[in-house]
Amino acid sequence: MFYREAGDFKTSYAEDNQTFPIAFDRYRYYFVLFVGLAIVPFVINDYWANAILLPFLIYAIAAIGLNILTGYCGQVSLGTGGFMAVGAYTSYKLMTAFPWMDMVTITILSGVMTAMVGVMFGLPSLRIKGFYLAVATLAAQFFLVWMFNKVPWFFNYSASGQISAPERFLFGQAITGPNAEAWVKYLFCFAFVFVLAWIARNLTRGSVGRQWMAIRDMDIAAEIIGVNPLKAKLTAFAVSSFYVGIAGSLLFTVFLGAVEVGASYGIQRSFLILFMIIIGGLGSIFGSFAGAAFMVILPVALRNFFAGTLGWDPALATHFEFVIVGALIMFFLIVEPHGLARLWALLKEKLRLWPFPH
Repeated sequence: MFYREAGDFKTSYAEDNQTFPIAFDRYRYYFVLFVGLAIVPFVINDYWANAILLPFLIYAIAAIGLNILTGYCGQVSLGTGGFMAVGAYTSYKLMTAFPWMDMVTITILSGVMTAMVGVMFGLPSLRIKGFYLAVATLAAQFFLVWMFNKVPWFFNYSASGQISAPERFLFGQAITGPNAEAWVKYLFCFAFVFVLAWIARNLTRGSVGRQWMAIRDMDIAAEIIGVNPLKAKLTAFAVSSFYVGIAGSLLFTVFLGAVEVGASYGIQRSFLILFMIIIGGLGSIFGSFAGAAFMVILPVALRNFFAGTLGWDPALATHFEFVIVGALIMFFLIVEPHGLARLWALLKEKLRLWPFPH
């Protein structure tokens, strides 16, 4: 069988500690990058971009961020939608106040601002945990949405309360606005996903990630062996919020173009991303991508099947879509609580041991 460690020798510690130590995994990773960079931009159209690819890439960033906090550090958060709103409104204020600033800088600064807000709301995690921390982050969600709704400065005193992304260019191509082409927006989001996923993978495999996981498994024992709970928890909130803020910024500037905070960044957005990491697998970068793909592609497929193929009323098709997605979430929680990442790991283990799998 081709998927084996046997014969895949390492001659240095760096080679043994690389992100994908098995050669086949590296080749599969390079193949995905090749398809994403050399094929998809030339065949993409507006429907595929807006229905599947852009939501998948943006939600994957948000899912990685929440997975760092909940899956790796064990700090439950229900305020993801509010932190995404911080990223979106920071982008809006920067775009309107500094018209000369490029979109890469704006997006990164939006993540930095969200990280600072996340650290502030992460301070209660030093005293409370579990259900009580979830309630505290839920309070942060409602407070942030209320603030962006009620303080006119955030939406530049617009009568409607809605914010719209001004047109911005990068290398002569429109990134935001009505003239932005699908392949440009896709590549812009793809670049952020690639860099942020690579950083997250290395963070979680290093000393910082080991501190997060020690706090997750047993915080008292982690403190006894020298892990600083203050540093570990607040760095998890900061990194997680940075990722979520970038996702919120991209959702507003590149994907939606115009948002109203209650409709676009409400509590349902927080639960959607939480479902992604539950279905994909807690404590897994691959699980974040798998969960995002599941929650983005499945509803589109069901909607097209019920409304397009069967000719059902769109409202009825939407209701059945919710029923099926909800049933599948319960199925995963019962049958495989560790998510799609665990199923993928079991499949790879069986391939390694073939023809004598457990």
